[in-house]
Amino acid sequence: MRVGLITREYPPEVYGGAGVHVEYLSRELARRIEVEVHCWGTQRSDEGNLHVRGELPPPEVSAGSDAKFSAAVDALALNLAQMKDLGKIDIVHTHTWYAAMAGFLAKKLYGIPFVLTTHSLEPLRAWKAEQLGSGYAMSSWMERTAILDADAIIAVSHGTKADILRAYPEVDAAKVHVIYNGIDLKQYQYTPQTGALTKYGVDPAKPYVLFVGRITRQKGVTHLVDAVRFLEPGTQVVLCAGAPDTPEIGAEMRAKVEALRRETPGSKPAGHEQMTRDGGRAIATGDPTGTGHNVVWIEQMVTKEEAIQLYSHCAVFCCPSVYEPFGIINLEAMACGAPVVASAVGGILEVVVDGETGLLVPFDADPITGFPIHADRFARDLAARIAELMSDAARCKRMGAAGRKRVEQTFAWEAIAAQTVELYRSLVGK
Repeated sequence: MRVGLITREYPPEVYGGAGVHVEYLSRELARRIEVEVHCWGTQRSDEGNLHVRGELPPPEVSAGSDAKFSAAVDALALNLAQMKDLGKIDIVHTHTWYAAMAGFLAKKLYGIPFVLTTHSLEPLRAWKAEQLGSGYAMSSWMERTAILDADAIIAVSHGTKADILRAYPEVDAAKVHVIYNGIDLKQYQYTPQTGALTKYGVDPAKPYVLFVGRITRQKGVTHLVDAVRFLEPGTQVVLCAGAPDTPEIGAEMRAKVEALRRETPGSKPAGHEQMTRDGGRAIATGDPTGTGHNVVWIEQMVTKEEAIQLYSHCAVFCCPSVYEPFGIINLEAMACGAPVVASAVGGILEVVVDGETGLLVPFDADPITGFPIHADRFARDLAARIAELMSDAARCKRMGAAGRKRVEQTFAWEAIAAQTVELYRSLVGK
């Protein structure tokens, strides 16, 4: 059997959880079946059963357009261009709306089964209009069209399955299968190395709160920044936060961090942040004196090896997402032995065990925007849970060990791939 995995992200062009998912899923599937990965980019490789084929949107479509809707237009154009390469596969499996129409069209043109994994749902991400402009209507149409036509839908959590059936009531519940995301347990584990901490200006001798993720409304990083002012002065907060969805949210993030530095007792004025450069990448460190809150902002997506070091040595990992179908970053942190403080939303409820592997923060979402109804209360509650753990190192250690045990028992990629192949086999030949 030969499966075609269609995705926007694939190494080295990975910026989010969906890309991480496809990277590891494809490798594990290739131990069992033939796998073709069709992605955005120039990647091209053949390693055993794994064949990677990158492609860029046609230049006549994307060139010269800086409109927000261009990303949606590029996605549709690329989905159409990829059709010529999908004739020799037995089943097509798409990831995110960026690739959804490729699966829809492959089913129509070649008569092959179509599987779709939902890593998020457009109707539940109204803030995407800020990123895509009028293209949000197109991305929503592409997702809806594909979901309603898919032969099987993989939800990455039971919470996501419920969201699918609520957002798309026409979908037959029997077609929705819950298969979790996974984690590479050999790669993601505690390391004693601290070179990445020193490189980015993190004080290894001082406990720190860690965030890893994109600057996007969904990940809620601005709420964590708001929470910092409610932490004890001297708290070290490390933000691995890059790739802003829009210039607007990037500017908002910067303004919040600078305002925090001005407002925190003992911090230096906004114009006196310590700035260093490493290979042209900016690293901003606030209040290195330790008299106020110390915010280390790494404005890039760090390497896996660097992230593992940062996960391994943090006192607390914080995931303040406002919407999270699963949350791979929580698995990564738990695999490295970090206790987690996270929003009580979506798939996080199935990953983080409250009181055992971390603490969950109540979240009252606005039914229209998805943002917290009481943002100030949410920020205060985040700070309270973080402070609760940071004041008890022994409890943090117990939770970290419990988190590692949980990912070993439930989220190994071997089991995820086996369930996925079983689903493929149930569809091929029907």
